[in-house]
Amino acid sequence: MAHKKGQGSSRNGRDSNPQFRGLRLFGGQPAKPGAIILTQCGTKFRPGNNVGMGRNYTLFAKAEGTVQFQGKKVHVV
Repeated sequence: MAHKKGQGSSRNGRDSNPQFRGLRLFGGQPAKPGAIILTQCGTKFRPGNNVGMGRNYTLFAKAEGTVQFQGKKVHVV
């Protein structure tokens, strides 16, 4: 007698949803307070003026203005 079920269809039906990372607002676009600028794995980009960083390294706007990229830093001016 087999101890394992055949075919394996009942155990293999899981797949995690993708984490849609990347830029949400580009340079020169307007940003409202709380607007997500980009999502990332780790700190590829650092928060600059009027930009905060969440627990999962998401950068968001703290004030109203336009998004500006300066090297690895992201500002809202």
